[in-house]
Amino acid sequence: MGVADHCKGTFLELQRKKAHRYVIFEIDKKKTQVVVEKTGNPAESYDDFTSALPENDCRYAIFDFVTFENCQKSKIFFIAWLVFSFSYMIHLHTLRKKFYVVNAADI
Repeated sequence: MGVADHCKGTFLELQRKKAHRYVIFEIDKKKTQVVVEKTGNPAESYDDFTSALPENDCRYAIFDFVTFENCQKSKIFFIAWLVFSFSYMIHLHTLRKKFYVVNAADI
């Protein structure tokens, strides 16, 4: 199973352009690749994000958490929303590698 090319582009829109608050990914119906299921606009909250996740199914997600303590800060979280599913657990590492970006502050 692979990761659809548009997944990384959508992630980069969230990371660099702040075009989305979150991105939710699913495995397509053919079980061949991970695809973008939904994006949340920048004004949406964490509650909006959690209500967009399915109650009884697995998803991967990226959430851009923004805080305004002293100054605006942003931290991106990768989330595995898992109701035990072997196929989702197998591809978790592959998807995370696809989004690996070196943070200049970490160098």
